[in-house]
Parts: sequence; structure tokens; C-alpha cells
Amino acid sequence: MAGYKEPSFAERSAAAAAARASSLAKLKAKTPLSPEEQAARAKIAEEREAAQARKREAARAEREAKIAAELQRKQEAAEAARPKPNLSAEALKAARDARYAARKARKK
Repeated sequence: MAGYKEPSFAERSAAAAAARASSLAKLKAKTPLSPEEQAARAKIAEEREAAQARKREAARAEREAKIAAELQRKQEAAEAARPKPNLSAEALKAARDARYAARKARKK
């Protein structure tokens, strides 16, 4: 049994040229698209782009809504965690008296 023979550069170059010629012949044999078919393909491509744009816009709006909801939740949690001021008359009087006493203590 004969061993494998490495093809020479000329053989490889000829094979590549034959492959190119074959591909070019197939491409030339193809019938060109009619204007109606071209218009239909262009319309399909535009519809696809519009659908993708709508999908991207919906995803962006969903992300923004999610971020807004998270921000609202954090603000509500911060508001709930903040101590409520006691606005009763006694509390206001006690706060005023404490400020007065602190001011007097600083002067001494």
C-alpha cells in the first residue's frame, strides 16, 4: 500500500483556483432577485428591526420600573426607620427647656 503523498504548492494552488471557479460559476448561475422579492425582503428586515426595537424599549422600561420600585421601597424603609418627632405640647416644652439649660450651662 502506498503512503500519503503531500500535495505540492502547485497542486494546492490549482485546487484552490478550481474551487474558486466552481463557487463563482454557482454564483453566476443563480437567478437575480426580482424587484418584488427585494422589496418583500426589505420589508421583512424592517419589520424585524422594528420588533427588536420594541423589545429593547420594553426591556428598558421594565428595568427603569424595577429601579424606581426599588428606590421607592428604600425610601419607604428609610421613612419608617426614622423616629417620629413627638409634637405634643409637653415634648415641645421639654425640648425648649433642654436647649435653655444647655445654653445656660455653656455660659458658666
